[in-house]
Amino acid sequence: MNDSRYLLTDLGVVSALGEGADETLQRMLKCDTGGMRRLDGLACGDSTLFGFAPARIVSPEAVAKAGSRIGALLDAAMEQIRPALDALLREMPASRIGAVIGTSNSTMEEFTDNPDKIDMAYPAERLKERWNVGGPAWSVSTACSSSAKVFASARSLISSGICDAVVVGGADAYTRTVVEGFHALEALSPGLTRPLAADRCGINLGEGAAVFIMRAAKGDERGVALAGVGESSDAHHLTAPDPEGRGAEIAMRAALADAKLEPGQIDYINLHGTGTTYNDSMECAAVKRVFGESVPCSSTKPLTGHCLGAAGAIEAALLWLALKNGAGMPPHAIAEVDRSIAGFPVPHIGDRSPLKTVLSNSFAFGGSNAAVILTSL
Repeated sequence: MNDSRYLLTDLGVVSALGEGADETLQRMLKCDTGGMRRLDGLACGDSTLFGFAPARIVSPEAVAKAGSRIGALLDAAMEQIRPALDALLREMPASRIGAVIGTSNSTMEEFTDNPDKIDMAYPAERLKERWNVGGPAWSVSTACSSSAKVFASARSLISSGICDAVVVGGADAYTRTVVEGFHALEALSPGLTRPLAADRCGINLGEGAAVFIMRAAKGDERGVALAGVGESSDAHHLTAPDPEGRGAEIAMRAALADAKLEPGQIDYINLHGTGTTYNDSMECAAVKRVFGESVPCSSTKPLTGHCLGAAGAIEAALLWLALKNGAGMPPHAIAEVDRSIAGFPVPHIGDRSPLKTVLSNSFAFGGSNAAVILTSL
């Protein structure tokens, strides 16, 4: 592992699994898909399921108050870490606290008819203006790998001495234009997405936000830490993944090298696991080459939907909760597994196998890949 330890000390999270750490953890362990709601009226009259955040958070009144749907999601997550952020602001100048937030849609819902006003920097700017984060702040927008890649950036701000703490995470909101775009790619599943199943036929999208406070550990301080991040860019195709998963493999190996870990030291992998034919097959092939078939793997996409630019942070949040609470592996919601691609163990409800070190994959359009390793100190 890295010589310096970078703790993720506090979490704020909102998604189709609910609001806050407790609700999110309990519903994850039950494989509660109740937040996946029917979205009708797509082109040609089709429909899909979408992972909507709790209605109270994205109500018209809440969105109007925040000024945007993504602002409402981000504020709901930030409110949960407000006590920790306030404590930091009493310890240090605001200029020593940075922010790195991943996003893909940002303000697209509000400004679809006026694309010149779409602001990808908005989430980080909102943290500076609304939450008194006075240090360097920027957004990362690399589609579905956005809020996995932010962890490396946040760590660099601390290791370089620029910041003492960083608010790091991701946020993305429901955007009709994006849903229709995935529909045009024939990538949406009409029912609940079925990662790893032989009859998998597409994704469900979702919305949400997750934010952590990252800072260097003090002395022998314990907690959940960032162990490593690996990134790659294979540029195989604008939207289709490399069928061999070469970029995915490079990212996972890079994360292991960054963490100074061997493949056998990973206890569990949260797959990108979108439920499309090509993503799941290439990811399983890449996992097999790096880890063999002994490391348990699952996908949490049926519980939250694919939250695009927020996916990496939300899925890191699920792993953080599992590690912090000794809750075992995030269960796989789909009972049927295509053993022709997935030879590894797949945890289901009730699996409380102990975890110490876990990896989460995030892969994006254009071959932008990231793998994040968290460990319990």
